Amino acid sequence: MPESKTRRKNRRPDEASGAGQASYKPLPVWYKPVMFGLMILGLLWIMVYYISQGVLPVVMIGGWNIVIGFGLAMAGFFMTTRWR
Repeated sequence: MPESKTRRKNRRPDEASGAGQASYKPLPVWYKPVMFGLMILGLLWIMVYYISQGVLPVVMIGGWNIVIGFGLAMAGFFMTTRWR
């Protein structure tokens, strides 16, 4: 059975991909609270809509409240892709 190529030890992840000069910047302090806040706000928006039987949070848009709630939650989930 053929042997795999030898690996260099202490290699950074950006060197392994061949990026060379790429560096990881730390996330701003506000990033995690906003990320979790959007997920929780979306969940609460949907819960309020169902518990109030469609009267709250915004009466005039009706079923679009579900779309708004899922949109807020999905924005929070998409932010998790940059979370380190």
